[in-house]
Amino acid sequence: MAIENLDPFSQIIGQTSAVDLLKAAIKRDRIAPAYLFAGTPGIGRALTATAFATILIQDHKSTHRIHDRNHPDLLWVEPTYLDRGKLLTASQAAEQGLKRRAAPQIRLEQVRSIAEFLSKPPLESQRSIVVIEDAHTMAEAAANGLLKTLEEPGHGTIILIAPAAGNLLPTIVSRCQLIPFYRLSVAQVQLVLGKLGYSDLQLQILDLAQGSPGTALMAIDKLAEIPDEILEALEQIPAQPIAALTTAKQIAKDLDIETQLWLIEYLQNYFWRLYQGRSLHLPQIIQCLEQAHKLLNGYVQPRLVWEVTFLKMTDLRSGRLAIV
Repeated sequence: MAIENLDPFSQIIGQTSAVDLLKAAIKRDRIAPAYLFAGTPGIGRALTATAFATILIQDHKSTHRIHDRNHPDLLWVEPTYLDRGKLLTASQAAEQGLKRRAAPQIRLEQVRSIAEFLSKPPLESQRSIVVIEDAHTMAEAAANGLLKTLEEPGHGTIILIAPAAGNLLPTIVSRCQLIPFYRLSVAQVQLVLGKLGYSDLQLQILDLAQGSPGTALMAIDKLAEIPDEILEALEQIPAQPIAALTTAKQIAKDLDIETQLWLIEYLQNYFWRLYQGRSLHLPQIIQCLEQAHKLLNGYVQPRLVWEVTFLKMTDLRSGRLAIV
């Protein structure tokens, strides 16, 4: 199976090991029935899956494009929300203004659609490809339903994308060839983002990225969503209880839960950079924010969570527990 002169893998930055493994399989024409692309989000797993699928099912006569996920021999599966009997991806839910109380997941209905898709012969290629994003979100019933399909994929290849092998059932992992993905260096993250037009980035964005260009892009988007007055209020820990309560009220009113959860991670990084070496109470500040994260994930009333968190942090800043 020949690779085109324009190598689809050429756009992948920093994942030499994964690309070499996949290229070797293509060169030997020994494509595994299933792969597990394991690594932290935002480092090129989905992009590599797209490149791999492009090579495996490319057809010069086809009018369909893999990058649009619009090829009849490609099924791309994302976690979904269930809303009034309909399955909605995260982007679809956002477009419809759906209030999300739980994380999306790969559902049994989707696993059944995978089995149905692979039971039919490919239309334009030698094989069908299924890509399952965030495969670790499968509930037990869905995971067990996928096992049989992994054992007998027919003329198909299944690519599961997950943070780590430990996030999936061992019986699923044992049926997949593991392709590890690694965090990028700061220079590689800057290279990726530079190609996307982000050449001048705050150091904190690069810190938050932790080797993941996707995480950096999310941070850029999230910061743009947060009103300037909230960010300005959080440049320092509130000095007075009234300021703490006012900021808590505004955060709970203006930001959705996902953005609030992200804001906690942002503040942990921000205060660490601001107070490192200047505060004996820095670990307690970080712990306050970590506790807030757990409470928000536990569906505690957001305004109450922020009020308690900021009041504790205000006490740390007070004369009784001075931090600066």
